[in-house]
Amino acid sequence: MEAGKERLPGGNKKAQAEKDLMEQQFQVGVISSTHGVRGEVKVFPTTDDVKRFKKLKHVLLDTGKEQLPLEVEQVKFFKQFAILKFKGIDNINDIEKYKGKSLLVDRKDAVKLKKDEYFIADMIGMHVFTEDGAEFGTLRDVLETGANDVYIIDTTDGKEVLVPAIKQCILNVDIEEQKMTIHLLEGLV
Repeated sequence: MEAGKERLPGGNKKAQAEKDLMEQQFQVGVISSTHGVRGEVKVFPTTDDVKRFKKLKHVLLDTGKEQLPLEVEQVKFFKQFAILKFKGIDNINDIEKYKGKSLLVDRKDAVKLKKDEYFIADMIGMHVFTEDGAEFGTLRDVLETGANDVYIIDTTDGKEVLVPAIKQCILNVDIEEQKMTIHLLEGLV
């Protein structure tokens, strides 16, 4: 049960509010700094697969006021960053003002998911039920850890429960119905 992949733009609380407006776009990275003087940028990837930038042809730069379509001209990698060069941006001064801004892709350009993989953006806000059908809470966020993802669930009684995204705990995920069925292992609650 892997959630991973692209996220919605924005923070946890903001993400839910933006879900209806932004569900057709996913954040794939954030411009962290410039790289050199020829308009290249270091991008911190917010996607599971940093190599996805190699296949990326177009992105939307979310300036906060508008979304600027950009064509990816060149991609390199440095440590955990992707170094991107956009067509028509050849000067550090043209890109420097976008530090900290998000790079988005349309859903149609998102990575293809395997069986039992879901976009985090599609899961946030999902109703969570126990295997006996009792309402348990709402999925607030997904922690991406090394071994497996962990689902942060706000319970109906106001508590926070962390549930590992493993087959023993996650029995069913229905994106269309926005419903997840879980088995609570001993000690989780």
